[in-house]
This record gives sequence, C-alpha cells and structure tokens, in this order.
Amino acid sequence: MRVLVVEDEKRLAAGLKKGLEAEGFATDVALDGTDGLWMAREHPYDALVLDIMLPGVNGFKICATLRDEGVWTPILMLTAKEGELDEAEALDTGADDYLTKPFSYIVLVARLRALMRRGSSERPTVLEAGDLRLDPGARRVFRGDAEIDLTAREMALLDFLLRNKGEVVSKRDILDHVWDYDFDGDANIVEVYIRRLRNKLDRPFERDTIETLRGAGYRLAP
Repeated sequence: MRVLVVEDEKRLAAGLKKGLEAEGFATDVALDGTDGLWMAREHPYDALVLDIMLPGVNGFKICATLRDEGVWTPILMLTAKEGELDEAEALDTGADDYLTKPFSYIVLVARLRALMRRGSSERPTVLEAGDLRLDPGARRVFRGDAEIDLTAREMALLDFLLRNKGEVVSKRDILDHVWDYDFDGDANIVEVYIRRLRNKLDRPFERDTIETLRGAGYRLAP
C-alpha cells in the first residue's frame, strides 16, 4: 500500500514516514502543499495523510482541488487541537476522516487501514440539474456562471429538491427533511420558501425549474 504524507513539520513527517514504513506502507513525503498536490495528481496513492496548515497550498485547497478533478483517493486530514471548524471544513471539502493533533500513532494507522479497506469510489460533491449547481461543502449555488446568494434554509430546501430531482416531494416530506419532525408551525411556510427559491433561481433567468403539482407537492425538473 502506498501512502503520501503532506506535512511541513519535518520531524513529524520523518516520524510518520519511518513508522508507516515499519507497518509495511510504502511512504512518500511532501513538505509543502504545492509539491503535495502535484504528487497526489501524478501518482496512484492508496491514501493521503494531509495536514491543513501548509506552505504553498493549504490542505483544504488540496482536498477540494483533487475532488473537483475526480481524484477520490481516501484522505485522512490532520487538524488542529480543538479545531472543530477545521474538522467540519475538512469533511465538507471532501476528506474521508480526520485526526486532531496531537494524535495517537496507533489510531492513525488503524484509520488508514480502515480507509484503504473502503477503497476509493466516485462521490460527486456537486448537485446539478441543468445549469443549476449546488456545492453543499462550499455552500455556493450557481445558475450557469452566476452565483446566487441563498439563506441557510433556502439552501437546505434546494439541497433536498436536487437530491430528489425529477421526483414529486410532498409538503410533509419537505417539512420533515428541511425543518424537523417536531415542527408544529404553519405548513404554508413551505410555499413561502418555494416562492423565495423561484424568485432567486428561476424568474431572473426566465426558467421554470420548480414545478407545483396540485394536491401532490413539488418537483424539481431534472
């Protein structure tokens, strides 16, 4: 199994290389993000160990770039101590797992083995319907080349519609998935948010993407 470690702390990188090789992993090391991104693109690694804070290109950018280019090598991200936002961003940009520094070496090896058992598979991170695109990780929405600003609730509703594009979803389905099971407010809130989406996504672009099926619900045209 071949692993790429991208880590700018030389002592840590050397320690990881020595330890992983003792476990039977063929291990390459990159000490900056620029080299790490190039190596990850050029060689078929079985897994990447990727630090976040790197000179040249940071770990988030490396991860997002590889996923955008269709490289699905399993990635274990190394995050800062108590870095909850780092952990969330690591997963949102396409990492498969993360470890918080300082970490247990035994746990790192075990997690690498688990990732390799799973293997790499294509996992598109962008939801699309025609020229409408939603990137859930980056929380960005585009109609063609135009970026559209949505609130968190509007984005959650669009996410649900895109994941069910071409299918009819009822008002109850939307309330259960976009609000929650305990929502006891006015169910017409769904109509309000559908109207908002149409005003932002359809009308300015002369589209009719979100259809209403009376008595049944809504459907996003694929």
